[in-house]
Amino acid sequence: MNAIAGQRLLVIGGSSGIGLATARRAAAEGAQVTIASRSGERLRSALADLPEGVRAAQLDVLDEAAVERYFDDEAEWDHVVVSGAETPMGAVRVLPLDAAELAMRSKFWGAYFVARAAKIPRHGSLTLVSGILSTRPRPATGLQSAINAALESLGRGLALELAPVRVNTVSPGIIATPLWDAMDPAEREAMYARQTHRLPVGRVGTPEDVAAAILFVSSNGFATGTTVHVDGGGLVAV
Repeated sequence: MNAIAGQRLLVIGGSSGIGLATARRAAAEGAQVTIASRSGERLRSALADLPEGVRAAQLDVLDEAAVERYFDDEAEWDHVVVSGAETPMGAVRVLPLDAAELAMRSKFWGAYFVARAAKIPRHGSLTLVSGILSTRPRPATGLQSAINAALESLGRGLALELAPVRVNTVSPGIIATPLWDAMDPAEREAMYARQTHRLPVGRVGTPEDVAAAILFVSSNGFATGTTVHVDGGGLVAV
């Protein structure tokens, strides 16, 4: 039997990309999965792509009161995953402050609100998703680098505060997700080609690669306070 079979798993940001892949894999392994997102339309589209029995909840993690109400009304979750956020990119001196504040609120404070409110039993887990920019920033990514690094530090602190609930962070590298759909298709494919040439594994990542790591730290009872890098060797590549 799979380690998460029969357990309740909530994937916040589960309507697309990494979150959707995590929900699909968890459901296939027998978990009782709920996906949450701000967008009802995206949730309906995601449910059509997921096994029967997966539930959906419309939830805005930017709304602290709404997050508290949601968890107050729900039973304990064996595992909670926080994936996906709106983080507009731009150089610090160029990106409007309101956009920067929204990015921080969406990815960091959203996870913080969930960590405060989620009811997780002693055997359970909370998993956050950060990103390679926390340790390998690029030009015009200072804000994203800071947010991801803050998430990883938060995860380590929460592993102590919430113990014995386990808290971990998964840090993806370049992953082929809808995040890049706004790019010009030719530019996007050129970026993927450059990364394929640069990375030791010889390809860009898939949401399924990251989902496997999320479910590993969720189900491994001896993993807590750690950051798992799923980056194809991006940290060591030249």
